[in-house]
Amino acid sequence: MRLPEYFKYGEKGPVISFEIFPPKTEKGMENLGMVIEELTGIGPDFITVTYGAMGSARERTLEIASLIKNRFGVETACHLTCVGSSREELDRLLIQIYESGIENIVAIRGDVPSGAQEFIPPPDSYKYGYELVRHIRQFEEDRLNRRYFGIAVGGYPEKHTEAPDMETDIKNLKHKVDAGADIVITQLFFDNRHYFDFVERARSHGIKTPIIPGLMPILSVKQIERITSMCGATIPSDLRKRLDACKDDNEKARAIGIAQCIDQSKELLARGAPGIHFYVLNKSDHMKEIIGALPVSRFKYSGGKFAANIP
Repeated sequence: MRLPEYFKYGEKGPVISFEIFPPKTEKGMENLGMVIEELTGIGPDFITVTYGAMGSARERTLEIASLIKNRFGVETACHLTCVGSSREELDRLLIQIYESGIENIVAIRGDVPSGAQEFIPPPDSYKYGYELVRHIRQFEEDRLNRRYFGIAVGGYPEKHTEAPDMETDIKNLKHKVDAGADIVITQLFFDNRHYFDFVERARSHGIKTPIIPGLMPILSVKQIERITSMCGATIPSDLRKRLDACKDDNEKARAIGIAQCIDQSKELLARGAPGIHFYVLNKSDHMKEIIGALPVSRFKYSGGKFAANIP
């Protein structure tokens, strides 16, 4: 099923999805297989699979996405980036994704290469996410003679780190939607006001696509400090104080993070968010706790395991 179809009718309630990333080692791949089995058992609508840095894990991205869809029967989406791919390479990757039966793509510019101040693309590549979206739609027209892929793009409730201001960032998002994006999945945030303000700004610029909040449960202080330093997300002062009090105690930090994520999720859903996309960090236990606490009737907890109650 293509991503936009999940948000058309709302018959199942809010759309719940997860994001995982390809491990760097064979042992990590073995562990991820067990995690995927548990995550799919929770019953998400779909799972997205990221690239590694500079697209270094692209083969595993497709391998994992195919496993999720073909073995576990859960819809999936491959990340695709401008960074590390020429236009010819993008076409090759799109053919592989199509031939694997994957119907969805998360199209993003990608991270600036380590040590570089800005992303300067090669002459045969792209610099911006909207160009990648446009390339995918042109590929469909030229090679498939129909619109095939569901395309998600990124949105930044606190502004992309490279954008000079929020107004410019929203205009950049509009370019991606106008190029053919179907849905927007946001960067992580910890204050829901950022999300609701972002949606309001997007709507005022004529962006009508579903905007799905992306949440990352905090599992340790060091982890979230590293991630927020890279993506520009801020930690509210009250949450920061609670985390500072348990910097070296991962169990306490984890408990705080799960409670924070549950509270955020409940408010987002109560105020009309179309779903939630969870950045699960290749773990499953905390997601069982979080999903089990949400008012989503199709998820049931029985005998120590979650199962989707889908007719």
